[in-house]
Amino acid sequence: MVARGCQPDVHTYTTIINGLCKIGETAAAAGLFKKMGEAGCQPDVVTYSTIIDSLCKDRRVNEALDIFSYMKAKGISPNIFTYNSLIQGLCNFSQWREASAMLNEMMSLNIMPNVVTFSLLINIFCKEGNVFEAQGYLANAFRLFRAMQSTYLKPNMVMYNILIDATCKSGNLKEARKLFSELFVQGLQPNVQIYTTIINGLCKEGLLDEALEAFRNMEEDGCPPNEFSYNVIIRGFLQHKDESRAVQLIGEMREKGFSYAHDDSSVGSWMMGVQATYIDDSCLCCSSIKQGES
Repeated sequence: MVARGCQPDVHTYTTIINGLCKIGETAAAAGLFKKMGEAGCQPDVVTYSTIIDSLCKDRRVNEALDIFSYMKAKGISPNIFTYNSLIQGLCNFSQWREASAMLNEMMSLNIMPNVVTFSLLINIFCKEGNVFEAQGYLANAFRLFRAMQSTYLKPNMVMYNILIDATCKSGNLKEARKLFSELFVQGLQPNVQIYTTIINGLCKEGLLDEALEAFRNMEEDGCPPNEFSYNVIIRGFLQHKDESRAVQLIGEMREKGFSYAHDDSSVGSWMMGVQATYIDDSCLCCSSIKQGES
């Protein structure tokens, strides 16, 4: 193209840069981005955002921030995609406060968060809450979640799962149940991951009957449990010494072609160390297991 005297324009450069980024050739894309400027072709917001996003995904956040600063100095206004990429990049390095500052800068420019932004930030607050719960990060996540619900944007399954997981881990099952019920009100059907998350939380609190009820509801709601779901509830029953129901569930699991998690000490150790005479063959097809065998 250039050899024939036809100079590429910003759209041509951006298309090639985008293609390089998509196949993971960030270094080549950055090199072309540099040549673009040297050739007198000024990148637009799409070009800048594309290279910033690729650098962030490649964990080269400092370089992305440098280009972000250069972009603004050139009078190119960032868009929501630019900010979301940087927020995600900062999150990958646990730079929560810097990510929050980026949100504040974005909103000060009247660029309103979208579903992606809210998902990123809710995830941030929930992760930070695990370590600094006293600082109210989980509460911040809920405030952000409720604020989003008051707008035209509606939370998705990813957000609900993040919050349900965080509330279960913090021992706030009341809020977890409330969120789980909200899914149906919002017209969302819980997936296997969300069901398994709530079942895990109930098991940890010793609420085995409620956990089993939720487990049985999965099938009725058209969301059959998978191998991980079985391992989670079986582990819960074993940890609370309810071995009879654990045996029944193990039998079901084996009938469906699932296996126990070999890296789960609760289920794996019990399965490998149990006496064959203890197991009812009608419940569990593993009567050949002998104590001490591996």
